[in-house]
Amino acid sequence: MGSSHDHDHCHSGAGQGRIAIAAVLTGLFMVAEVAGGLISGSLALLADAGHMLTDFAALSLAWFAFQLAKRPPTSSHTFGFERFPVLAAFVNGLTLFAIAIWIVIEAIERFGSPGEILAGTMLYVAIAGLIVNIVVFLILRGGDRDNLNIRGAMLHVLGDMLGSAAAIIAALVIMRTDYTPIDPILSVFVALLILRSAWMLVKESGHILLQGAPTGLDRDEISADLLENVEGVETVDHMHIWSLTDGRPMMTVEVQASQAIEPSKLCDAIKERLDQKFGVEHVTLEVR
Repeated sequence: MGSSHDHDHCHSGAGQGRIAIAAVLTGLFMVAEVAGGLISGSLALLADAGHMLTDFAALSLAWFAFQLAKRPPTSSHTFGFERFPVLAAFVNGLTLFAIAIWIVIEAIERFGSPGEILAGTMLYVAIAGLIVNIVVFLILRGGDRDNLNIRGAMLHVLGDMLGSAAAIIAALVIMRTDYTPIDPILSVFVALLILRSAWMLVKESGHILLQGAPTGLDRDEISADLLENVEGVETVDHMHIWSLTDGRPMMTVEVQASQAIEPSKLCDAIKERLDQKFGVEHVTLEVR
């Protein structure tokens, strides 16, 4: 267990450093993109800059979550703050919903009153934004992609990449055809893609926060397996399965033992079976 714990801290430290670099790059370019959007008059650029603002906040929150998760348990927080990164992922998902709705509202208003767009300025800023977003995405991709906090940050940056790509396409269309409605049209398309990513992130992190059973761990299947494969188990009752964080399942369970077996040996056998078969290391077990 000790080596696994050290391994987790190694991963979290590397993830924390990657998120810090990503946050700095995102924050710096966000300022440039706001200026470019105001100068060019492009909604696509302003929408992408607004998304980058939420990215910067999301990445900062993710970094803080890694910091907080390293704090030791206390008398009032007996598990410590290890679940805070899951909460950060949930909040990041909600911010993705908010920014997508804002983009759609702005696009509808822009359809009603289209303005002049400086396609050249828009194109150069969008290309620079795409390059920055690709660099940030690759930095995060090198981290632990099973970590919800890292995945939430990656989804934010992926949304930015799509926004920059949409702005490039819109700029090229405007330069060739002067068809300015392409700007809000592509903005809405990006918003819909962001909404899909946001829903998946909120759904998964919310499942953990609501103490849902981890994927692949079915209570009925585990009960049947213990009854069939662990000698001395008569009944299995009051089983609860949840995750403290993604990838860290926990369980409480009561079993009725046959009189022919020693309870301590039965406990060891059950815990070994749960660990080897289902990957559940943290088990609170009551033998009657």
